[in-house]
Amino acid sequence: MIHEFEGKTEQEAIAKAMAELGLDENEFDVEVMEEARKGLFTKGKVKIRIHVEEEGDEAGPADYESDPELEKKLCVFVETVVRKMGFSGRVTVTGQEGTKLFLDLNSPDANLLIGKHGKNLDALQVLVNVYAGNLAEEDQRSLKVVLDSENYRNRREDHLVRLAIKTAQQVRRTRMSKLLEPMNPFERRLIHTALGDMDDIHTESEGDGLIKQVRVSFVEH
Repeated sequence: MIHEFEGKTEQEAIAKAMAELGLDENEFDVEVMEEARKGLFTKGKVKIRIHVEEEGDEAGPADYESDPELEKKLCVFVETVVRKMGFSGRVTVTGQEGTKLFLDLNSPDANLLIGKHGKNLDALQVLVNVYAGNLAEEDQRSLKVVLDSENYRNRREDHLVRLAIKTAQQVRRTRMSKLLEPMNPFERRLIHTALGDMDDIHTESEGDGLIKQVRVSFVEH
């Protein structure tokens, strides 16, 4: 399900979404559609799009149906951005699931394009999703593009789950909370989910904006 909200700042728009939807920030993905721009007589606003995955929601967006023309435009878009960055790369469609379309970026400069903790890859994914959103609006389709390279997404998920479990074990042993590295909403949700069934472990996101840290704490019973 997709919802749109506005606020003077990105965090204010997110707060409105949390209040209206009754969700924690870890339970949805945020796409910034419009940045705040202040004029001489006007106050800028930030417009965001909230993506919420809801099981069994018959009124939810229809699954994406393969569209070779659209997919080619998305692949060419990413290849063009990569080329303008001074690198080379080939983008192919690797599959689809629900409203998601999966693209893979194959490049001799993959490590640089992925970046530390996937930050460069995430930035490219944001760009292609904005472009896909503009194309999809023509026929009201809901589409989310997942951009990967060198199987980074799966490797990162495995690493974060192992990190979550290892951290929980340390917290149990020392009885001291531990703050993990800054993460995006999707990565934080992996941590919360991995530790969600542990009765003596509590997780909570700390910080402002989209990139926050997860604190893992021990709970006495």
